[in-house]
Amino acid sequence: MPVSPPSSEPLAALLTPEGLDLLSQHRPEEASDDDAAMRLTLALRKAGHAPEVVAAVVHQLSLRHRGEAKFGPFAAEMFLTRPGLEQATRLPVSALHAQRFARAGVRHVADLGCGIGSDSLALASMDLEVTSVEADETTAAVATLNLMPFPQARVIHGFAEEVPLEGMDGAWLDPARRDEDSSGTRRLFDPEAFTPPLSFVTSLAGCGLAVGVKLGPGLPHDAVPEGAEAQWLSDRGDVVEATLWFNSLARPGVRRAAAVLGAAGVVELTAATGFPGIDPAAAVLEGGGLPAPGEYLHEPDGAVIRAGLVADLAQRLGAQAVDPHLAYLRSATPSPDALATSYRVIGELPLKTKALRTWAKTQNVTTLTIKKRGVDIAPETLRREIFAGRGKLKGGRAATLVLARVGERRVALEVEPVA
Repeated sequence: MPVSPPSSEPLAALLTPEGLDLLSQHRPEEASDDDAAMRLTLALRKAGHAPEVVAAVVHQLSLRHRGEAKFGPFAAEMFLTRPGLEQATRLPVSALHAQRFARAGVRHVADLGCGIGSDSLALASMDLEVTSVEADETTAAVATLNLMPFPQARVIHGFAEEVPLEGMDGAWLDPARRDEDSSGTRRLFDPEAFTPPLSFVTSLAGCGLAVGVKLGPGLPHDAVPEGAEAQWLSDRGDVVEATLWFNSLARPGVRRAAAVLGAAGVVELTAATGFPGIDPAAAVLEGGGLPAPGEYLHEPDGAVIRAGLVADLAQRLGAQAVDPHLAYLRSATPSPDALATSYRVIGELPLKTKALRTWAKTQNVTTLTIKKRGVDIAPETLRREIFAGRGKLKGGRAATLVLARVGERRVALEVEPVA
């Protein structure tokens, strides 16, 4: 059994009859910010509760309030740690992982590096048998608490590489991608520096297991193993992960994919070819030039860009590149789904501070969104320069500018978002 370093999480005081009873009597919103947490702390201390118990309960309520962004109302019943919450998979994303295993007919999944159990919860809710493995002792204890409603789930305190997988036909991994030392925490980018490394993942796949692994969205294309399906996933505008799927979890004819979660569900773009610059058969961007007023400028979702699918999206939209080196597209019609955000072009403006200041004043622009690609301009700085000397900005209208380099030209387009 591995030895874990001492945890700063006040879990021991929480998991007492007094701590659990007190936790059940209060709601996460009572510790929604520092002021609220302080008021609750003072009230509980005044009521005679032990200081260490009060600190543990208020800390847990604060984490549950923050956890609502990832787990929705389920956060109010979960046990959380600060690092565990930061690293946990969002609930809608975990659900997609679990659905992939269930559709593939997997019966027993090893969640190797389960954290506080967010993916294990989703897997268990699909009636799959789950063996969850976590190297940190405190985190393993929290995962055990969270998985208690599921008798088909168990938690092992141990290292992913050392747990026997006999009787299991699937494995899910979320390797640690940060290194901690005396100077703090730093992000790792080499897949072989992860814990466990990508080579361990491929070795599991080589044994025939149905394997999925969650990696960072910055995963280099040349690090994707042969035979794996690589899927970049975006949730609420954030590219949250790149997932590699092996064996029965990989879809026939899909080498790379971009999935976008939105209010309307999941929309996906896939390609059977390898990555641009690596596979000569991959689609390439064609065309060039600015969209005319009344036409549409498309900004591909980050997952589409990360997956190297911008040219494939252009084909889907019947669009052309604004510039072959930029992830902006143009066409006569807006995008029908969340794979791209579309803007109707109003007109072109000189990308000069004086001209933009005059435009903003004459057009009574008081709220300005600035987007950019290919130009070395800080939007915050440019916005201050455009509004310089106008005092308090009230009323007026909102506007959006897109700054881009097209060939050798630097241009500004006034656009309006398409709902």
